[in-house]
Amino acid sequence: MWGLFKKKTQPTPVETAADTPVETPVTPVAAVVEAPPTAVIVATPEEKKGWLDKLKSGLTATRNKLGLNILFAGKLDEETLEQLEAQLLMADCGMPATQHLLDDLRKRWKQAGGTGDPRAMLVESLTELLKPLEQPFKVAQEAPFVIMIAGVNGAGKTTSIGKLAKYLQGQGASVLLAAGDTFRAAAREQLAIWGERNNVTVIQQAGGDPAAVMFDAVAAGKARGTDVVMCDTAGRLPTQLHLMDELKKAKRVIGKAMDGAPHEVLLVLDGTTGQNAISQVKSFDDALGLTGLVMTKLDGSAKGGVICAIAKERPIPLRFIGVGEGIDDLRPFVAREFAEALV
Repeated sequence: MWGLFKKKTQPTPVETAADTPVETPVTPVAAVVEAPPTAVIVATPEEKKGWLDKLKSGLTATRNKLGLNILFAGKLDEETLEQLEAQLLMADCGMPATQHLLDDLRKRWKQAGGTGDPRAMLVESLTELLKPLEQPFKVAQEAPFVIMIAGVNGAGKTTSIGKLAKYLQGQGASVLLAAGDTFRAAAREQLAIWGERNNVTVIQQAGGDPAAVMFDAVAAGKARGTDVVMCDTAGRLPTQLHLMDELKKAKRVIGKAMDGAPHEVLLVLDGTTGQNAISQVKSFDDALGLTGLVMTKLDGSAKGGVICAIAKERPIPLRFIGVGEGIDDLRPFVAREFAEALV
């Protein structure tokens, strides 16, 4: 899948974007230091099992909230379904998704003649509901492939960018980062640290125009033949209309730097926010036209059911999920894995 890439690793220095008008193309002047090719990392069966165990452990709070061990102790009758409805709603599955799952479960139970394993049936129902969200993250032939990343304050955007950079490098892609949060020094410093860890160049500017930083980063990526350019943005609430307009401007400027860019627009969601994630998805999608989602902190709450709500109400592909603080704890979303870990 990644055979299209010319495998190479970017140099480590953090660069400063020039204070250049957005309309004028920028030619990076920094020298490019070539490094040995990055090896493609293939997960072993042991590593995959370790991830599944971590996913199941991370969803423990949500699974306990559902309380399926008690609910499915006997047959699947209406009383059990009523209890399941309450538990699904408490896990932030939302009414549309909850009603869909209950109706599907009734249908499966009836088709089985009133016998069988209700838990296995729920796994199948969940997998079928979540399957539309399972769309592999693919980097196309564009060089660079530009990813714009948005989200509210504290959702985990910067950390997710660092983890995603590590993931892409493991697939053989070279990466360049744009520190688009120009007003918060801590965000730039945090991104610079991730750049050092991953041996990735970071384009940044203190207090400048975020769109100009992204323009410079895309220009630098084009000049160097970098495979992927990831653009961080400042956190903002969907209700802050002037900041949402600024985000739209940044997207337009990226398009001026390279036709067709950004090729991927990701929204990072905090898994602990529950149903509030739905309103975030709708608002950011209306403003930017999202192509994918990243769900973080699923190990920190009992609200993992919100993914079901997203699948039913705004089925935008869920590219990655995170269930830990480690650099390798951000993985592609797989519907059946999630359903089995949840139930």
